[in-house]
Amino acid sequence: MIPLGILGAGESGEIVEILLGKAETSAARGELEKTVVRVEDMGIRVGRSVEMLKNGGATVLLRVDESRIAIARRMAMKIMVRR
Repeated sequence: MIPLGILGAGESGEIVEILLGKAETSAARGELEKTVVRVEDMGIRVGRSVEMLKNGGATVLLRVDESRIAIARRMAMKIMVRR
């Protein structure tokens, strides 16, 4: 299991876990829940296959099903995949 942000261009993986951290305050929990919803709305869910299209800089470009999605590298490092 490796962070999605480590995959090279052309490599694929299956999402096995999304590590978004822990919130200690109710306001932080609300923000964390919004982040989870945004990630899932993009189709990034446990069990889905993703292909790394471009990995360089602060943003990575992924293919999830037939969609191309750009996410921040920081977020990509919190998504664990199995090659």
